[in-house]
Amino acid sequence: MDKKETLLKLIPEQGILPLFFNKSPEVSVKLLHALYEAGIKTIEYTNRGEAAYENFKVLRKVCDTELKGMYLGIGTIKDGETAQKFIDAGADYIISPGLVEDVVPVADKAGILWFPGCMTPSEIIRAEKLGAKVIKLFPGNILGPSFLSGIKELFPNLLFMPTGGVDMTKESISGWFKAGVCAVGMGSKLVSKDVMENQKYAELTAATKEAIEIVKACR
Repeated sequence: MDKKETLLKLIPEQGILPLFFNKSPEVSVKLLHALYEAGIKTIEYTNRGEAAYENFKVLRKVCDTELKGMYLGIGTIKDGETAQKFIDAGADYIISPGLVEDVVPVADKAGILWFPGCMTPSEIIRAEKLGAKVIKLFPGNILGPSFLSGIKELFPNLLFMPTGGVDMTKESISGWFKAGVCAVGMGSKLVSKDVMENQKYAELTAATKEAIEIVKACR
């Protein structure tokens, strides 16, 4: 099974995709360990600060040497050049906030998945024509589960994952799964500012386990 097939199986099985950025490489590593301890085998590190690239390389090394079976994606990729930079640093997949077409040939050449951010049927149709397998519904809090319910039958061969506005509640998570998502992206509602600033790593592990159990109960 190649990396694409592995991740197309792993992400739906995991049900949640934690995503975060922290300017401190030490904090980023501890967050990664806390998520791994909860059973997480893939996360999205977001390219949202000057330290993101150097921190990503640190996380890549930690995954390779300490966290067996952990796949590391990079998010907030808005152009092909940046995609190539992180692919060279070992990114297992690329996630964009929009439909960034110049990312596609770069990711395809590297043989890795790319997740475009979409919020209209036209964008989803274009992404599908370009070869997308998973659509990031973004911003999820604006679109809502009803949007996916309304369009999902048009795209039987695509997987969908919302990011933004997914709350740590059974009501929020179950609403998305009832609409037909394969997983939910969870950022600040899971890896919160409080967790990061006050180093509440045990709380993060516990909250992540809780989120996984909510997903299991929704299915």
